[in-house]
Amino acid sequence: MSAIIMEIYCAQRAMAPELQPMVEVQAGKGLVGDRYFNAEGTFSDKLQGNRKSEITFIASEEIDCFNNKVGESLGYGDVRRNLVTRGIELKSLIDRVFTIGTAKFLGIEHCEPCAHLAATVNSKVLPHLAHTGLRAAILESGNIQVGDQIQVVGASAPECVNL
Repeated sequence: MSAIIMEIYCAQRAMAPELQPMVEVQAGKGLVGDRYFNAEGTFSDKLQGNRKSEITFIASEEIDCFNNKVGESLGYGDVRRNLVTRGIELKSLIDRVFTIGTAKFLGIEHCEPCAHLAATVNSKVLPHLAHTGLRAAILESGNIQVGDQIQVVGASAPECVNL
């Protein structure tokens, strides 16, 4: 099975994430129309200028496992990550350059669930979804659509990326 994008979400401040069939991403900025692109996210002030706020990922398998383990029915968009993947262990993308659609990314670090997410979504996400998400920088702008494959193209971070 190839690694693919299952779902794409953009959200406005204090709104539920909206499922999108396609999204434009801009290098150094994020997903066009998303709360962090518009500097309206809960942590926008804290993350301003920080490349790790550009785009977030979660694996559908991790959410499925969470639901089975704790008896919940959390939807893929409920965890408020931008891209939902299938068929790849996201931690394998940390410090790796990869492409999706016409865009290029650099995996930076785990995207951990926070107290805000636990308070607004489900308190059980804190212990059970730790180390499951990914934060990435957008190195080259482009378009991503549901069904696009994730292709690893480099084994380490380019020297010119300022994180």
